[in-house]
Amino acid sequence: MSNLRTPLYQWHVDHKARMVPFGGWEMPVQYAGIAPEHKAVRSGAGLFDISHMARVNFDGPDVLAFLERVFTNSVATMKAGQVRYGLVCKEDGGILDDILVYRLPGSFAAVVNASNREKILAWFAQQRTGLAVEVDDRTLATTMIAVQGPKAVELVAGVFADDVSALKYYFATPSHYLGSPCVVSRTGYTGEDGFEVIVPNALGEPLWNEFVAKGAVPCGLGARDTLRLEAAMPLYGHELNEGVNPIQAGLAWAVKLDKGDFLGRDAIQKAAATATEPVRVGLEIEGKRAAREGCPVLAGGRPVGGVTSGSLCPWLDKSLAMGYVEPAAAAVGSKLEVDLRGAKLPATVVQLPFYKRKK
Repeated sequence: MSNLRTPLYQWHVDHKARMVPFGGWEMPVQYAGIAPEHKAVRSGAGLFDISHMARVNFDGPDVLAFLERVFTNSVATMKAGQVRYGLVCKEDGGILDDILVYRLPGSFAAVVNASNREKILAWFAQQRTGLAVEVDDRTLATTMIAVQGPKAVELVAGVFADDVSALKYYFATPSHYLGSPCVVSRTGYTGEDGFEVIVPNALGEPLWNEFVAKGAVPCGLGARDTLRLEAAMPLYGHELNEGVNPIQAGLAWAVKLDKGDFLGRDAIQKAAATATEPVRVGLEIEGKRAAREGCPVLAGGRPVGGVTSGSLCPWLDKSLAMGYVEPAAAAVGSKLEVDLRGAKLPATVVQLPFYKRKK
């Protein structure tokens, strides 16, 4: 089966992006290079094609009951326009995906990871049995673009029918772009301020070109990955999977055990009470060699866990990694080693996130 292409695919190719398969799509991994793109987001504004992320709308009288059942965070307490991060879990607490739920006027929507689109749509279909709720996959009909960085606010000025710069962090609003309906949210996956915009496909390239003309630097998935690592944001398929529960992942804040029953609640509550499984930690590694996914983590020469993501991070100019280690090795300040193809790299457990933007 061939990979899907976003409406911006030809633009990426024409502008010499290096294209790679990712989550069932052909996506740009870099243009000028990961380091300059990463630094552009931290110092100015970067532009990302995130149309590969799945966009799903929900409607119907039972939509709230349905979302409360499949989502670990609370939906009923969301304000109008609010966006909330949470997890979709199996009964055993394993994470099927991490998603954003949007509470829009008169409806709800979610953004799902690209690689999990079909799995989550099938899960939603299974879980809505007996409930009056419609699930509408809008992924292929829309384009999603992220503009991220300290200059993002000035870049969006005057672009949409509404003043989206007034949005609070993790809020969204329906608006119009060139006369067509769109949704703008103050969200992102880089550790910076920024906006994510959903527009009809025909308007994807005009919007992208407008942001480029205003000075946004086109960025690929490579920089998106190093940025989210510095910001210690977990990535599905690396830090998150069906064998990991939210407590281990350090995402207890995105689980509301007191909101009533939901899928995985009992298992997650048990995991929170026992706390015996490996937990996600941040590692700062001596020197400039990057730890890679799958590298064993050692304490006193004994394996205590493994790396899930690692890179030399361009802004902090440090070799950083996230991974899972036994609770006894997880305290901040613990001295560990990462085994990189036989080389033992000294590593220290540090507080997450590695990077925090100045407010």
